[in-house]
Amino acid sequence: MPAIELTPAERKQHRADAHHLDPVVLIGADGLTPAVVKETDAALKAHGLIKVRIFSDDRNARAAMMAQLAGELNAAPVQQIGKLLVLWRPIPAKEKTEREDRKPGPRVVKLVKFSKSGNHRATVTKVKVYGNQRVTAGGQIKRVKPRATSVKKKASD
Repeated sequence: MPAIELTPAERKQHRADAHHLDPVVLIGADGLTPAVVKETDAALKAHGLIKVRIFSDDRNARAAMMAQLAGELNAAPVQQIGKLLVLWRPIPAKEKTEREDRKPGPRVVKLVKFSKSGNHRATVTKVKVYGNQRVTAGGQIKRVKPRATSVKKKASD
């Protein structure tokens, strides 16, 4: 697969985003092994923008490794400064699985009660509301009542 081509503006933005990052993949004396490629692919899937450090003194070998990584992983080479390489690839969208047994969890709700006279502050209380509860307009917490179903529907189910 060919490497992704970036415009100069995109490359500039990715360089700025990568400035504070630490290297997550380290390439040692063995060079570009399948394990290193696999770890680089996993890091790109998780982060999208990564730094790679190569512990080699040969400048041409480092440039070749960067081109090979970018080509194999369909990533864009953003920058190479000395022994540091910056690679970018868009993060794939995660599939969202919908579970049937999932119910709404507890949430914290602020209840604001204003004073009857305009001279005092409103009182704010934080209350934990569970999935089977609701807050009324008056600030009370009520439980959800089970729905009433007809006798005929109960018999048919």
